[in-house]
Amino acid sequence: MWTKQYAWSILVVAGVFETGFSIGLKYSEGFTRLWPSIATVLMIVLSLGLVGVATRSLPLGTAYAVWTGIGSVGTVALGIVLFGESASLSRLACLGLIVTGILGLKLFGK
Repeated sequence: MWTKQYAWSILVVAGVFETGFSIGLKYSEGFTRLWPSIATVLMIVLSLGLVGVATRSLPLGTAYAVWTGIGSVGTVALGIVLFGESASLSRLACLGLIVTGILGLKLFGK
């Protein structure tokens, strides 16, 4: 059985891959570009596989919420950097709320 700390590390990596596949969806242009599509599918498989491993030791609801939260925050952050999406104060504040929720689930979840 995986230790919880190891499971959390795996979950963070899974969230990073989720960010990668979300950004990959943009670059693949609806899966019409070969290499970005292949990279996106690979990241989907890795992300789902790793979150599956993490749920062996972590509660499913917590793992899923953290995984999607990491993916959401990462995707919005990269959308700002790579695609010039809005970085308004209200948008950044909402991202802060997501990060606060992720940290709360990590710190107070059992």
